[in-house]
Amino acid sequence: MSFDWPFFWGRLVNPGDAYITALGRTIVMAILAMALGVLIGVIVGFGRLSRFKLLSGACAFYVWFVRGIPVLVLLVFFFSGLAAAGLFRFSDVTILGFSISASFQAAVVALAIHEGAYMAEIVRNGIQAVARGQIEAAKSVGMGTWLLTRRIVLPQATRVIVPPLGNDFNHMLKTTSLASVIGVQEIFQLTESMSATTFRTFELLIAVSLTYLTLTTVWNVVQGIIETKLRAHELDASVRNWREAVQVYFRTGAGSAGERRS
Repeated sequence: MSFDWPFFWGRLVNPGDAYITALGRTIVMAILAMALGVLIGVIVGFGRLSRFKLLSGACAFYVWFVRGIPVLVLLVFFFSGLAAAGLFRFSDVTILGFSISASFQAAVVALAIHEGAYMAEIVRNGIQAVARGQIEAAKSVGMGTWLLTRRIVLPQATRVIVPPLGNDFNHMLKTTSLASVIGVQEIFQLTESMSATTFRTFELLIAVSLTYLTLTTVWNVVQGIIETKLRAHELDASVRNWREAVQVYFRTGAGSAGERRS
């Protein structure tokens, strides 16, 4: 079968309302899962550094356990496994006029829990990268734990945390495609449905691949700008605000990041 160029270009130029909706669903799912995953990661990351052995041990177990389970298994477990065991069943809900399907909720939770395990290690490494001498100096002038964390630890740890965090979000954008297995109608699941009716599987897969490539490319630029702003002290150019960060990034290419996970 020859490549149908008119069909392919038609899908790129005018993908249709259903595809646009699925694209929005993909982006929202990635953002929500990442936000929740970061929250989990911060809590678990700090927990791993706790002086209480029970807490640090429980956090270490979470990281070891979740990182050893494939994302696909977690998705099916939360959507079908819990319901089959009679423990919990996700139900469709409506919030502010928006209908949120059970499968979408399960996907966000599963992706967030998986991401939380990776973020915990990123946060832990970021905190440990802060020089011990600065922490001791802050304590010596009477800084409490919260003030020390907010003014000394987090600002410096952020520079270490942001690059791998950005790479993880890049990965999250692509991992959302696995949610199709539990019925979430994101762009990959919609593409599969369309290929079954149009028999233009190759053209559709190329089109959806370009969509993912566009999403990750846009995010790479955003991530690079953020890193440029955070690394302002390391650059020769002046970076006093976000506008200057954008200018420096496009002029020098500073802040570009590679993939941590494929």
